[in-house]
Amino acid sequence: MFENLAAVENRYEQIGMELTRPEVVAQTDRFRKLMKEHSDLTPLVEAYRAFRQAEADEQEAKALLADSALDRDFCELAEEEYKDAQARIARLTEELKVLLLPKDPNDEKNVIVEIRGGAGGEEAALFAASLFRMYSMYAESKRWTVDISSENATELGGYKEVVFMVEGNGAYSRLKYESGVHRVQRVPDTETQGRIHTSTVTVAVLPEADDVQLEINPADLKIDTFRSSGAGGQHINKTSSAIRITHLPTGTVVECQDERSQYKNKDKAMRVLRARLLDAAQQEHDAAIASDRRSQVGTGDRSERIRTYNFPQGRVTDHRIGLTLYKLEQTLNGDLDEIINALTTHYRTEALKAQEQEP
Repeated sequence: MFENLAAVENRYEQIGMELTRPEVVAQTDRFRKLMKEHSDLTPLVEAYRAFRQAEADEQEAKALLADSALDRDFCELAEEEYKDAQARIARLTEELKVLLLPKDPNDEKNVIVEIRGGAGGEEAALFAASLFRMYSMYAESKRWTVDISSENATELGGYKEVVFMVEGNGAYSRLKYESGVHRVQRVPDTETQGRIHTSTVTVAVLPEADDVQLEINPADLKIDTFRSSGAGGQHINKTSSAIRITHLPTGTVVECQDERSQYKNKDKAMRVLRARLLDAAQQEHDAAIASDRRSQVGTGDRSERIRTYNFPQGRVTDHRIGLTLYKLEQTLNGDLDEIINALTTHYRTEALKAQEQEP
């Protein structure tokens, strides 16, 4: 499994030398590309170097133990070093296996997040707003930007639907496991008898589509303009800046009315449309080969309930990995790293198992 790592290390060192050359630094695009490649290779190369050092330490300790002239104290030290080296080799072997797993090509992309209230009426809409706030606060903690594309707000401050883009390095890699049905259990403010109600909200996380990934024929689009609805003052009544784009072959409809500029709304709507069409194509592709791809097991189908937020008990439970945290308030305030880290570890482990089982 590790036979090509020497070549990877050579490439890493070559890039490092290239980055010191003034003529390369002057070529902005090339310099950025090399910097990204160097950064991507760093964890793998560092683990490989540590692995080689552990192997060298093991061999050295083994040679010492084979020396019959070694006194007792030195023999004990050599035995300790031998066991330590073996433990490091075992740990680094697993680490390298994970690092060598195929990368998700979408991991570094921006994402489009769609949150929709499901069962539960106004209570679901209010929780949809809570989830939007949660993801916005998480994005802020990562210094990402959040840009609303469209929203359908309720009178009480909830959302029947809100679509927004999260822009930032690695946004998709951190948020991709959030797709699914989120369930909330709590006593609504309107509940007079103190009964706990259960509501659901659906979340879809789509990687932003590159132009080169998906070609859309302009003839397949029907573009309508209309007046924005909701708050906005006199401007709302005077101009038709909102955009509705219909992709005729699939019937996919996207609206954007967040900006005052018709051009900006069209640009946002096209970004959302591209992401939806790319996601639909990817799901169709995955479904066609799912029986032959064990690594796709448990990737979070949107129809499944993935997480429950229980207010009376102050807990959050992710059902895919059986993780329960009694930190509901912190989670809803954007503290998602513990859950996301656990999910990432779980799915990497599943992918590794599937890879090892393949003939």
